[in-house]
Amino acid sequence: MPKGSPELTNARREEIINACEKLYQTMSFKEITIKEIGNATSFTRTSIYNYFQTKEEIFLALLKREYELWIASLRQTMEQKEQMTKDEFAGMLARSLEERAQLLKILSMNHYDMETGSRQSHLAEFKIVYGESIRTVSAGLERYFPDMTASEKQNFIYTFFPFMFGIYPYTFVTEKQRTAMEEANVNYVFMTIYEITFNCARKLLN
Repeated sequence: MPKGSPELTNARREEIINACEKLYQTMSFKEITIKEIGNATSFTRTSIYNYFQTKEEIFLALLKREYELWIASLRQTMEQKEQMTKDEFAGMLARSLEERAQLLKILSMNHYDMETGSRQSHLAEFKIVYGESIRTVSAGLERYFPDMTASEKQNFIYTFFPFMFGIYPYTFVTEKQRTAMEEANVNYVFMTIYEITFNCARKLLN
């Protein structure tokens, strides 16, 4: 880690993550390189290696930030609600993920690469936040549905979180993919993030 104040270190890290985020809006994971990210920052490309050794670590840091924003959104809503119906809880999850399309995009496409290409310390930092997201949703189940059994709550968590990996590819489709589906005579109903998430969460709460 380079010498300097914690504020400068954090600012540099955020600048690198922001540069990666901006590139990811128009480029694929495979196209983005450390060089591309370095060109989008205010300091030299070699300086990036003081903070991240691989682009996978940068993407993992971006994913970590996305999870932190998702957790904050869930907690803000739950702090304002003493009670929730099953429809309201499913709607909360659906709205919160509708606002985090980037979280879903990274999950669906690059999660395995990011974890295997990151150092243990970076992976551990990410897993702490990921675990906090599970605890946040679990706390909502405990609070709003006290009659749910431990098995039912566990089933919700272990179904919903893996389900999140598939939301993006089922809701964001290119014209090429859409045309291919039509040529294959696949009668597929395209849904929004809100619709597919709400339907899943609501069924799990039954």
